[in-house]
Amino acid sequence: MHEASIALGVLEIAVDNCRKAGYNRIESIRLKIGKASGIMPDAFLFAFNAVKADTIAAEASVIIDEIPVSGLCNKCGKDFVTEEKYILCCPECSSASFNIKTGRELEIIDMEVF
Repeated sequence: MHEASIALGVLEIAVDNCRKAGYNRIESIRLKIGKASGIMPDAFLFAFNAVKADTIAAEASVIIDEIPVSGLCNKCGKDFVTEEKYILCCPECSSASFNIKTGRELEIIDMEVF
């Protein structure tokens, strides 16, 4: 379950930035997680809740904004958005030549701190 190591990394980044800015408590963390990132949000939340104990984020909630996969087809030139986690061809023309624009994100968007 790689979500545990990812949750630990997110927690370390959040705690380090919070302390550097002079805050002592994290109330919430908002994340962007792309559907094609390979991260299962439920598994991430479970892992995060396990690793946050005894830290300044012990009571923190995590808000996840799931980002759909979007791309641009190199053959037909169409932009597309899909709720699928994996895409093998353009939904418009079935070409396998496309560029992914969104869906692979893992970003801390903001934190509520005190």
